Amino acid sequence: MRIAYLVPAPGVPVQGPNGCSAHVRGVVGALSLDHDVRLYAARRVDRRGAFGSPLPAEETGLPSWPGVLRSWQELREVRAARRLAARVEADAHDGWMPDLIIERHSLFSDAGWRLHDRLGLPWVLEVNAPALMERRRFEQLHRPDLGARWERRVLQAAPVVVGVSQWLVRWLKEEVGCRNALWVPNGVPALRGDRARGRAALGLSESDRAVGFVGSMRPWHGVERLPAIAAAAQARLVLIGPTTPDQVPAGALATGFLDGQALADAVAALDVGLSPHPADAPPWFCPLKILDYRAQGTPVVATDVGDAAALVEDGGSVVPADDRDALVTAVLAWMGRRSTPRVRSWRSVARELLAASGRGASPARFAR
Repeated sequence: MRIAYLVPAPGVPVQGPNGCSAHVRGVVGALSLDHDVRLYAARRVDRRGAFGSPLPAEETGLPSWPGVLRSWQELREVRAARRLAARVEADAHDGWMPDLIIERHSLFSDAGWRLHDRLGLPWVLEVNAPALMERRRFEQLHRPDLGARWERRVLQAAPVVVGVSQWLVRWLKEEVGCRNALWVPNGVPALRGDRARGRAALGLSESDRAVGFVGSMRPWHGVERLPAIAAAAQARLVLIGPTTPDQVPAGALATGFLDGQALADAVAALDVGLSPHPADAPPWFCPLKILDYRAQGTPVVATDVGDAAALVEDGGSVVPADDRDALVTAVLAWMGRRSTPRVRSWRSVARELLAASGRGASPARFAR
């Protein structure tokens, strides 16, 4: 099957270091194992450089935009999405006609909708966040009324919408009025980490306790809690992900960005994996870090925010978001223990997306 995967958001470079880019690479890589996939993206990299396993991408780029029109910046995103749709349509007319469009939703894109209407193609819209709500909370939005109308019309037009969290599916159905909204959580690479090799790479001795965090050092991830948790557990703090020098507490081990086998080994090396979101963290996340920990049998200690409990299950402990003492108690309770590895692979995610589109059977959500 020919699949066009669209990433029209300028803020999601497909070779970027964050979870949104890892999601794109994971899904596209898995789909490509069985199908002819073309990745169309506004940006392949940004100023941070290239990260992760490289994927060939049709980079459409960002249209030039005069600085004096800063208050109309959102229309640049509209133009970027339209440029991307035009590239897919041109390829279709040149002989590469997709059988399916999968689009990562972004606020000012109607790329999938246009291709669905113009070429009569099936279209699945992936929703990783309520884009307008997220933009209002974390960024500057010049045209909120336009954004609200745009988002609702696009989401309601999509024949199939998939949300990465249960919160998103409820929001799509109850607040937006989507007719067909389904839950398709994130995944991880199906790699088994080597604990001994990972601890050696981190410079940990046999007696060292290690608690770790995978991801970017964003305040809504609860990163300010990490040093106190590690100190109370008498453990080394391991930060796995992009950091700047001022984000690394004294005594912590910072690996920088890791991918593939190196990431699996580092996660396996941890005694406990942390996901300490505060109570006011966005509830729509599907934390990749929890799936990383679970895949390696590393016990998870998470706060009860969003889908944490559904993802952790029997692989760790989920505690109230505002109870630091409960976080420490749970970490101490899991020291010296391992959980049963449970892998939700990107290939399972890809199959569920195809099942949602009507192009395949749905597999079991978790595969050992």
